[in-house]
Amino acid sequence: MSDVRVLGHAVERGDEVLTDDALRFVAGLHDAFAARRDELLEARGRRREEVARTGRLDFLPETREVRESDWRVAEAPAALRDRRVEITGPTDRKMTINALNSGAKVWLADLEDANTPHWDNVVSGQVNLSDAIRGTIELESNGKHYALRDDVEHATIVVRPRGWHLDERNIEVGGRKAVGALVDFGLYFFHNARELLSRGKGPYFYLPKMESHLEARLWNDVFTHAEKELGIEHGTIRATVLIETIPAAFEMEEILYELREHASGLNAGRWDYLFSVIKYFRDAGEKFILPDRNSVTMTAPFMRAYTELLVRTCHKRGAFAIGGMAAFIPSKDPEVTEKAMAKVHDDKAREAADGFDGSWVAHPGMVALCREEFDKVLGEKPNQLDRTREDVSVTADQLLDVAATEGSATRAGLRGAVDVGVRYIASWLGGNGAAGIHNLMEDAATAEISRSQIWQWVRNGVVLDTGETVTEELVRSVLADVRSELQGVVPAEQLDPAVELFQEVALAETFPDFLTLPAYERIR
Repeated sequence: MSDVRVLGHAVERGDEVLTDDALRFVAGLHDAFAARRDELLEARGRRREEVARTGRLDFLPETREVRESDWRVAEAPAALRDRRVEITGPTDRKMTINALNSGAKVWLADLEDANTPHWDNVVSGQVNLSDAIRGTIELESNGKHYALRDDVEHATIVVRPRGWHLDERNIEVGGRKAVGALVDFGLYFFHNARELLSRGKGPYFYLPKMESHLEARLWNDVFTHAEKELGIEHGTIRATVLIETIPAAFEMEEILYELREHASGLNAGRWDYLFSVIKYFRDAGEKFILPDRNSVTMTAPFMRAYTELLVRTCHKRGAFAIGGMAAFIPSKDPEVTEKAMAKVHDDKAREAADGFDGSWVAHPGMVALCREEFDKVLGEKPNQLDRTREDVSVTADQLLDVAATEGSATRAGLRGAVDVGVRYIASWLGGNGAAGIHNLMEDAATAEISRSQIWQWVRNGVVLDTGETVTEELVRSVLADVRSELQGVVPAEQLDPAVELFQEVALAETFPDFLTLPAYERIR
């Protein structure tokens, strides 16, 4: 087995997480699977080159038999059969307690987009999860005591590790940076799998940023290896895959098939999905240019096709379909809250009516609203697996029909993208990956959409509602205005690096695949 070294600084209670046995377990995963991870990342690049050449994606002819044959995923364990409300958030101590007490059925414990991978966050997140599982988690903050309540059913923990593209530079295995996904998964599984099983739960995961069924196959092999190493029954691990990239939308069935002994469901990761559409078709001309982000709703034809196909695919195969994020944070302004709540009600009512088994919220104050809309449809039933949606038939053209999206590119939209993007990056650099901005809980997908859309608008000479053409000069001008307005609002030590990074990823000659890659180089 390769040597493993911890390069990061000491973190409180880190010795409980970074034990010799746990690190050897992670090193074993790395030795077995890191090379395949590297090959699959290279395959992503080749596929994107093909899309750039053809301007098209389609369902894979070589996997037609999987789509047409009869199979189902493993039956869900009891703890995952009712998922009508899921709350998301990072694994800081306060959020962990609030999420478990929120009344939601599931907590997506986020080690990915809502978490800045500062070394302190990486390690303390594992400590907090361990304490949460054992029921010992407490916090004293600003004179207030936080602890798990006895009068509520605590949410089932489903952990989201980092995507395949991210490394962990503070751990080296065999002289190279460890794969972030394997660090997050490995430490959590090693320390908690048996404890979870003893409490009637299990090691459950959300898998992000996947782009192909071959990446799902890799995760399945990781799970099988991990179960065998710890002597845990095969199929104990359950995974829900975020369908948040456009190539994955064309391989939903294949992804479930590869994970079928470990699969729990699919989720409609709407914001990252928009980012992926822009990224994949950024150089495919006008038919793939999106209007302002806020005008691209879930009723846009290409988004409707994506969500209906997801429900159909999941229920056809016995898997759960989980809806998208309600990012709204209740405001002190009653009028703002009333209008936003009405929109969230409509959104969750539509998802429940479409056959989704549950949906996401980002704030405890939104749990009851989501539950209300799903209760109306589900009643006493735990889910809607019996609604197979055989009326749904989605074509490749429908998934790619971006041009039918209503809306336009506006000056206000451009400024909003710059403003939110800079605010979020500043928060991320400061260690907070879940940022409340303008009454919305934003994660990394927010900044990704903002900067990728600007990149696309600049490259295509998009004309705004004011008659101005989006150019690099215009973006720099707006960026300077935003920087000036945020002085005194955003800490100075974060503002300038955030402005610099946003300009880099929005105006780079070659499109950066993920802004979190250069951002990671700016943190410790």
